[in-house]
Amino acid sequence: MSSHIDLAAAIRSIPDYPKPGIIFRDITTLLGDAAAFRQAVDELVKPYAGLGIDKIAGIEARGFILGGALAHQLSAGFVPIRKKGKLPHQTVRMAYSLEYGTDEMEIHVDALKPGEKVILTDDLIATGGTAEGAVKLIRQLGAEIVSACFIIDLPELGGRRKLEALGVEVRTLVEFEGH
Repeated sequence: MSSHIDLAAAIRSIPDYPKPGIIFRDITTLLGDAAAFRQAVDELVKPYAGLGIDKIAGIEARGFILGGALAHQLSAGFVPIRKKGKLPHQTVRMAYSLEYGTDEMEIHVDALKPGEKVILTDDLIATGGTAEGAVKLIRQLGAEIVSACFIIDLPELGGRRKLEALGVEVRTLVEFEGH
């Protein structure tokens, strides 16, 4: 049995990126550590084993990495949620809030079927604007969101509360103070 890894210690913190006063939480160091990556994936999927999860929806781009691993562990399909204009087939689109303005994300119209059980994933939940847009897209296609899971929560920014207000269970592994 391997020992428990401190996942927070496996995440690199980069001060003043992308702008002064922000501490960027970089999961590439966690992803590059095989044991830490394995532990994070195992911890994220554990509550959902045996629940008949149909699809994992991952938000571009780090959500693709986690989503692929979660889908594999749960024997589920993977669905990418991408920035506008990146998916080749017919899509549905949703605007979402950014810190300064809005952007749009898309999902293929046939990516999810009504009633399918979906877990949404990304590396981090901050203000929750992107995840909120993704939840609305998934629901627009008639699928059921079982949970949204992230490695990192920045609780001061309120993203978790925003998703919980939509009736979505939120699961995170690590919390950091600040932005």
